[in-house]
Amino acid sequence: MTTESLSSGAAAGRPLRAGVIGLGWAGQQHMEAYATLPGVELVAIAGMEDEPRAALGEKYGVERRYADWKDLVADGDLDVVSVAVPTFLHAPITVGALDAGIHVLSEKPIARSAAEAQAMVDAAHRSGRVLEVAFNHRRRGDIEALKAAIDAGQIGRPYHARAIWLRRAGIPALGSWFTNREMAGGGPLIDIGVHVLDYALHLFGEPQVVAVSAVTHSELGVRGRGGATSDKQLVGSAYEVEDLASVLLRLEGGGSIVIETSWAAYRPAGDEFGITLYGTEGGADLRVVDYAPAGELTIFTGDGEETADVRVAADAGRGHLAVVETFLEHVADEANWSQWDGSLALDRARVIDAAYASAERGAEVRLQPATVGADDTSVDDTTADTSVATKGA
Repeated sequence: MTTESLSSGAAAGRPLRAGVIGLGWAGQQHMEAYATLPGVELVAIAGMEDEPRAALGEKYGVERRYADWKDLVADGDLDVVSVAVPTFLHAPITVGALDAGIHVLSEKPIARSAAEAQAMVDAAHRSGRVLEVAFNHRRRGDIEALKAAIDAGQIGRPYHARAIWLRRAGIPALGSWFTNREMAGGGPLIDIGVHVLDYALHLFGEPQVVAVSAVTHSELGVRGRGGATSDKQLVGSAYEVEDLASVLLRLEGGGSIVIETSWAAYRPAGDEFGITLYGTEGGADLRVVDYAPAGELTIFTGDGEETADVRVAADAGRGHLAVVETFLEHVADEANWSQWDGSLALDRARVIDAAYASAERGAEVRLQPATVGADDTSVDDTTADTSVATKGA
């Protein structure tokens, strides 16, 4: 990517003008990327907290600082904006920015539900602007190395995987918006599990998910275990979401993925995420402990008892920097804006909706092909009986 390629998408050949809504860790990743990459200028930030807003404005030399995101959007003159706020604000801010003619990069998950996500995609279509969601874990060096190995045929066709993100005591903040179902949309499944869902489907080559069977458990947070209180994020909510979720995805063509995610569970301390893949010619295992820049990646190959396993060294990857860079490249490519409309993130939201519905019903939920319309989540209302569920998709 060059300065010229980015600037070609902006009026009069000038750099793209960027804003960031949200002052927390994620928002700061976007600020740093806009401040670092060529062809773009960070010109506005918004967030309710006075001291961080002032400090970040000074750090990045941003004079336009807003307490209210609506003022940032209304003042105009922005080409792109990043939305890095609590989940319940993703849809209204994104739709407002898109309708104002601004390209949007939202943090994950795209929204609390597929219905909200569909409204965001509809706004992208209506405005003719780019909408993308920051799935930064797929841009890790170890995930990219594993994807390259799969694409090179080293494990053959992947047919099953177990993908995880598990924490011992990692509820973001008891009593915060994270633990309020209305504000967050759910617990670890929609929060960190959406990353697991994304990188698993990405590694499989984006197959269609045809059915979902899930269970959720809420055992620790409801007793005040597994997290800490936070004055900064406190909204006085009871613990209304799950501690742990386990999801079986049936894929078009017969493949399967099991996703396990937890904020709190009696297991080894710290965070662990990764994936174990089984393929027709080999397998792979990736483990990342406590956010290590690069995890332990092994490719398993061989014939019968003869093994030819390989430990793969991967770099740290570029995370949010790569996500923002790709977003800007898509914004610069005006002829193809319609390709980047948030549909992939909408598909993730449909799967998560189906998982929560399955857990509530105690039965498998089948997904229908996506349809246009903000009120349709394309989840079949019928439940499958056990005999159907055991025969495969």
